[in-house]
Amino acid sequence: MKEAWEEIEQHVAGCTCCPLHATRRRPVMGRGDHQAALMLIAEAPGEQEDQQGTPFVGRSGELLDRLLQDCGLRREDIYMTNIIKCHPPGNRDPKEAEKKACFPYLKYETFLLKPKIIVCLGRIAAQRIISPDFKITRQHGTWTCRKNYALTATYHPSAVLRDPLKYELVKEDFCEIVKKLNSLTNDPGD
Repeated sequence: MKEAWEEIEQHVAGCTCCPLHATRRRPVMGRGDHQAALMLIAEAPGEQEDQQGTPFVGRSGELLDRLLQDCGLRREDIYMTNIIKCHPPGNRDPKEAEKKACFPYLKYETFLLKPKIIVCLGRIAAQRIISPDFKITRQHGTWTCRKNYALTATYHPSAVLRDPLKYELVKEDFCEIVKKLNSLTNDPGD
């Protein structure tokens, strides 16, 4: 299994499937526990992630760590990734062709991980993973089941940085995610 993870990292590192490869500093492969039951998916690496090659660093990463800790989780116990692996210039939303080019990598990460729960962080991830018409303001914290995965979405940590009043909403969503995770991982039917 370790070889499969190394293989996907090599493919991402050498990927030239879309124009973003020409402007990236470092591709950002997912990180975390390769046996995690919980997978977080955001839209794209930010500028600091592009510099370091690691997802969720900087202020958004610190906020995410605080949210996880407030709900009894640690970064080391989950797997975090993005729909696309390269930073879009100017932090713009990823283009459809960029999402399409990177989607096989995300599918392979999900196949290798086999999480019980997938959490989309933000509207763009939710619209790509859960439903094209997903409304984060109305549907965050709701659950969908597909292909043996429990799917939900909440606001991206960067949205909470822009509007700190969302912190409690996102914390509630994460605490519900932990409850769901505990119910799924303690299920004797597993």
